[in-house]
Order: sequence, then C-alpha cells, then structure tokens
Amino acid sequence: MGTLVHPGIRHHWDRLAGMLSSAAVEAAALLLTRLALGGVFWRSGRTKVVEGTWMELSDTSRFLFESEYAGVPVPAGLSAQMALWGETVLPILLVLGLATRLSALGLIGMTLVIQLFVYPEAWWPTHSLWAAMALVLVARGGGLLSLDHLLARRVVQ
Repeated sequence: MGTLVHPGIRHHWDRLAGMLSSAAVEAAALLLTRLALGGVFWRSGRTKVVEGTWMELSDTSRFLFESEYAGVPVPAGLSAQMALWGETVLPILLVLGLATRLSALGLIGMTLVIQLFVYPEAWWPTHSLWAAMALVLVARGGGLLSLDHLLARRVVQ
C-alpha cells in the first residue's frame, strides 16, 4: 500500500516544520507574548494613577475598588494598591524578560481575581486568553530574547 503523501511533499513539509520550530521563532513568539500580556496590564495600571504621577492612586480608582470591585475579598484600599503595584511592576518585568515565570504567575493570580470576584459573569473569553499567554510564559520562560536567558548564561559560565 502506498503512502498518502508524496515523499517530495513530505520532505518539504518536514523542512518547513523544522524551520518554524526553530529557537529564533520560539524566541520571537515568547517576546511577542511578553509584550502583548505586559501591555494589557501596563495600560490598566496607568488608568489607576493620577495623571502625571507614577504611583499615586486616583480618586476614581479608589471609588471603583470601593464600589464596582467590592467583591474582592481584600479591603478596598489594599486591593487597589496591590492591583496598581502588580499592574506596574509585573509588566515591566515581563517586557524585560526578568523573573518571567514568577511575573506571569502573578498575572495569572490577578486574572483569576478579576474573573472570580470582579466580573464573574462575563469577560471569560478575554481572561482565558490572558491566562493562556501567562501559562505559556510560565511553561517556557522568557526565551532567548530575555534578561532571564542572559543572566542564566552568565551564571553557567
């Protein structure tokens, strides 16, 4: 019985698959994942501060944590500060590729809190994408284009 795929086609497919699974493609994909996920949380964090400041929580954000986000099982003032710090520090670490796995775990935690306590009836399609991106980073790390990789190479030498 003959093969279903012509050997020449199979050869070209195997070569293409090999190129697409290269370290360079993975590095680019992990960098893009870090930038995309970090960008989402960074922009959210910037909406929480007084314009022109770095970490001063706005009155609007305080109000939202006391009212719309009141389902979070942590006092409003504390949860607002935790969200601001998480949405500022973790995206920076992700973009740099520093402590990537730990930063991604932190963003998974934030995503779960948002999904379970803030918007439990909606938003799951968006939150599942954030969680999937973060899980990829937890599983694979920051990749070749990350400070994690650079530091690991220096430690080994």
